[in-house]
Amino acid sequence: MEKSIWKKNLILAIMVVVLAIIPLVYAKDAEFGGADGQAEELITEIKPDYEPWHEAFWEPPSGEIESLLFALQAAIGAGIVCGYIGYMMGKHKGKDEK
Repeated sequence: MEKSIWKKNLILAIMVVVLAIIPLVYAKDAEFGGADGQAEELITEIKPDYEPWHEAFWEPPSGEIESLLFALQAAIGAGIVCGYIGYMMGKHKGKDEK
């Protein structure tokens, strides 16, 4: 049974990598911007005199640091989710062995 789980996980991992690579290959000249920037542009276009409710209390010094913080946040979130899933699987497996 362990090999079938490994095979399924490997297939899923390969599918995730392929799904991540396809847009990069087919849309070579595309800009992969965030939704925040697009929303700001649209708001400025619709109402040029719009004033935001508040300003960010800290702005990262560069785009690279902002990307690093975003990746760190995603990694911590994935670690928490995967840790919980692993804990629950271990707990379930422990019940089966008893």
